[in-house]
Parts: sequence; C-alpha cells; structure tokens
Amino acid sequence: MILSLLSLAYFATSVTAWAWIANVPGVDLSAIYAHPEYLPKHRRQTGPGGIGGPDAICPFNSDHPGAAPYDPDFPYTGSINGLPGTGIGGVQVPAPGDEAHQFTPPGPNDIRGPCPGMNTAANHNFLSHDGITNLAELVSAQQNLYNLAYDLAVFIAVRGIALDGDVVTTKLSIGCDATERTSIDPTGTLGREPGLDAHNKFEGDTSLTRRDFFLNDGDAYTFQGDMFANMYRVANETSNGLFDRDTIAVYRSRRYDESLADNANFYFGPKALLLYGAASFIYNVFPVFGPEGEANIDTVSTFYGAVPDGNGGYNHVPERIPENWFNRRVAYGIAEISSEIAYQYGRFPKLFGGNVGKNNFLALNTTFRIIKDGKLPDEVTAKDITCLLYQIATDNVPGTVANEVELPLQVLTWVLTQLNPIFQNTGCPLRII
Repeated sequence: MILSLLSLAYFATSVTAWAWIANVPGVDLSAIYAHPEYLPKHRRQTGPGGIGGPDAICPFNSDHPGAAPYDPDFPYTGSINGLPGTGIGGVQVPAPGDEAHQFTPPGPNDIRGPCPGMNTAANHNFLSHDGITNLAELVSAQQNLYNLAYDLAVFIAVRGIALDGDVVTTKLSIGCDATERTSIDPTGTLGREPGLDAHNKFEGDTSLTRRDFFLNDGDAYTFQGDMFANMYRVANETSNGLFDRDTIAVYRSRRYDESLADNANFYFGPKALLLYGAASFIYNVFPVFGPEGEANIDTVSTFYGAVPDGNGGYNHVPERIPENWFNRRVAYGIAEISSEIAYQYGRFPKLFGGNVGKNNFLALNTTFRIIKDGKLPDEVTAKDITCLLYQIATDNVPGTVANEVELPLQVLTWVLTQLNPIFQNTGCPLRII
C-alpha cells in the first residue's frame, strides 16, 4: 500500500496531447518519443546496487560528507540549515582562514552537472562535494556563497528537487541520475530521479555553453569550449570584452536563432524564462561585489572552468571561485531576477513554441494566459514575470511540443508549501494548498 501511494504521489505523471498541436498535418513526433524525456540511459547511476546497466557512467561515491558545517568564525550571510540569512553580503568568499571552503577539485566519483554555480559550490564544499545535495544545503549555500536572497534560493532549490530529485528525502543530484542515492526508493521501482542533467526540466535548449539535447546525442550537460568562445566573441563585439547584460541579451538571442535553425526538435517553452534568469548570474552574481564589479573574462571563465586551448577555443577544468572574490553586497532576489528576465527578453523577444521537424515551428498558447500566439505582451513587466515564475513552478508545464506534465498532487502540495510563503507578498494570485 505504501509503495503504491508513493509511486502515485511522487513519480507518476499525467501526459496529455495539446489541443494546439493535435491533428496538425505532417507532424511527426517520433523523434521525441524515441528519446526518454528525462535522461539518456548512459547517464544513469552505476555502482553497488546500481541499475543503470553496463553502459552507465554516472559515478557512485560511497562517501557522502555533506556540506562543510556552519562555522560562526566564518558566518558569511549567516544561513544555517536552510534558514534565512541576513542578506548582508560584500564579504570575501572563501574568507581568509576558512580552510573548509577552499577549492577542492572533484574526484572521479563525484558528480558535477550543467550548472556552473552549483558545480562551484560543490567544489568549495558549500554543497556536498560528492554532488548529492538536499534542500537545506541548497538554500544555505546560495545565500552564503552568492548572497542570493532567501526567496530566490528557495525557488531555485524547490524547482530542482521537484523536477529532478525527491521531495520526500529532498535530495537532488547536481548532475546525472543517481536515483539509488537520492530516492526514498533506491531500487528505482517508483521511477527515476534524473538530476540536473535531465532534458527540458531544469536544463533546456538554447543553453549558453551546452549543446541542445537532440544535436549532441542526448548530451546537453557537457561544457562546450567553442560556445564559450562564441559568447566571449559577442562580449568583444558589444561591450568591450565584458559579459554585461547587453552581451548576454545579444548572445541569448543568437543561441535561440541557432537552435531554431538547426534543431528539428527545438523546444522553447515557458520554463525557458528561467534560462534568462540563470544567464543574469554572469553579470549580477559572478563579478566581485556583483553588479558593482566587472563581468570580465578572468572572473567569468573561472566560474565556468574555461581555460584557453591556444587555438581560439576553451578547454574545461573544475569550476571555482576567483581569487580575492567578494559576493554581492545586496541580496539578489526574485524581484531583481524578474527585472533582468524582462530586460533580456524585451531586447530580443522570441516566440514560445517548438519545431516539429525542420522548418516547422509551432507557436505556443498555454493556460498561462500571458503567453498568446507564442508571445509575451510588449509591455510585460517584472511583476508579470514574477507571477509567471510562480505559475511555471506550480502549474501544468509543457515539457516538449508534444505534452504537458502535471505535478502529482503530493508533489504539488510540497511545492506550494515551500513557495507560497515566499510569494505571498508579491501580489501574484496563489494556488491554495
């Protein structure tokens, strides 16, 4: 009985065809259905008790140290066990003398994934060094390391865990499928928990430095040096070598255009707005003192683990915090990131929807009333974006051009329990638990 309830509550999905795509002549969805939505099989867990099969390569680390414990001698923003910190930053990270948070490169059994910020946090032990984290670690790490505001730290953590992890254990792999270590059911009988490598969940097409899932044999998580070089080329073209908001807006626009042209299964749904938000970290979080500093090549390349290869491209090394680095003085929250999303999208508006075959783009209409005929309104505001972020996290969210997935009731209840308190003063209509 318990097994059946857990299966229904935490891993079942309801998939329905969209009315806007049904009966479209010439639509071929075989390429989508031929690939698991969540993850290529070669990134599943392996190791003792692993069920990924002989080609699985997701590392198994029997040593789970957890994040470095909170030390009052080095308080940073003072977040402990996932609770709100002070929001007062402008402090050096890691602090002089704080040996627990010095850079430690990942070993062969440690998991890393597509998010430079989370990889950096794990390499400095703000998250568990093995790459298996949980809600409390995620919320505190984002505050203490980057001085994200409590509301944004919770939002990011809850989104990741609800989509790619386990809401019972609150565990999440920051990279590949480690269900045996994250799930309340390590056998995987209740379903797989794909980690942040999963396609069209936390990760999506048009990534700045990762190739689209369907253009790279299912690998949408590996750093691509030529793409980082292209981003830096745009920085030199537009902003004298700085990765500022204009550089990122231009480059995000170009990445959309490239994916639209090259990827016959390209998908750009409402969740793609989160990619704009993540991109804003490059100029609002990564520089010394955040927006007060310069998003120059030395700083950004260190967080991305990008090192010149001598031929105009970049190789990848473990991500780390730059030397003598100080975090933002003022916390970066949902209101601020919504403003940046509105700015970047407003510079180069793009259609929401997806390709169903080459040169066959279908614009998206959703129950998110703000998106009509694939468009956000020209006068979209940061407040609109804030409310849309809430909807994305709590409503039916299209995962491909072929389906929309509804969060199981118990998962939705957990999400609402976490998110309603941090959105209650935004003026957005909230769903009732």
